[in-house]
Amino acid sequence: MVATEADDRTADMVITELNRRDVPVVRFNPADIGEGLAVSARFGTCPATPDGQVRTPSRAADLANIRSVYWRRPTWPAFEHLDEADARFATAQVRHGLGGVLYALPGCLYVNHPLRNFEAEHKPLQLAMAQRLGLTVPPTLVSNDLDAVRAFIAAHGEVVYKVLRWTPYRRGDTGLTTWTEPVTADELDESVRATPHLFQARVDKVADLRVVVIGEKVFAVRIDSGLLDWREDYDALSCSVTELPSGLEKALIDYLRHFGPASGSFDLCVDRQGDLHWLELNPNGQWGWLEDHTGLELAAAFADLLTRGGP
Repeated sequence: MVATEADDRTADMVITELNRRDVPVVRFNPADIGEGLAVSARFGTCPATPDGQVRTPSRAADLANIRSVYWRRPTWPAFEHLDEADARFATAQVRHGLGGVLYALPGCLYVNHPLRNFEAEHKPLQLAMAQRLGLTVPPTLVSNDLDAVRAFIAAHGEVVYKVLRWTPYRRGDTGLTTWTEPVTADELDESVRATPHLFQARVDKVADLRVVVIGEKVFAVRIDSGLLDWREDYDALSCSVTELPSGLEKALIDYLRHFGPASGSFDLCVDRQGDLHWLELNPNGQWGWLEDHTGLELAAAFADLLTRGGP
């Protein structure tokens, strides 16, 4: 079973590989509930597993027979035709009804379980776990204390600002995003006190690494760009397959095991001395472009994992 939005090339790559192997797939998006997507689940009438189905206009899956769920990039209904209070109520019922059923499948492999993703997305938790596993973490401050932030910048000189979580943001009809950007003490004012922010000492890097862990398989790609944040311009990237020290591979696998996801995309960088620095984990990161650039068989690795199934 694949849960994702309608336009998701990364999911398409995995589904194509599963189809090639004659593995049955049901694809759906929670936003389609009531418009072709239906769920029925019975409890208390069977041993320890929900009894019922998830149905789309073209497919149906018995809950007891679902071996794997690829939780890619699903969207939830907004119920824009309802008033604000009713829409908020209806959305909560879908998240806890449909979502709750899908989260409760025993013996099912989740890639990744949404609740495990939610936990693993918190950057302060990421930084603490990376440090406990012996990874090199750049000096970092999460704070809304203006004096503390200014003191941190004074102590470390070159500092960058990062969002604590990427969030869809629009101003009118224009979609906006925030890249990793340099910040100075002079740019800061009292508005810093409104929310916590993440500030990090800038690493004098020569390249970035995107490491995709899929089960026990580790795929590492070096990204040369000259950009502080390589996501700003994919056309400026030069990608090449690289190898990690075996100790680092194990640490990244252990990292995922701690939080529970079966897969994750790690971002690290390489400094001028060749040392590696932890940046962050995206438990549901994009990887299709890496296969395009390098030929790494990432879709096949995901298909292997989903086909295997099991907890």
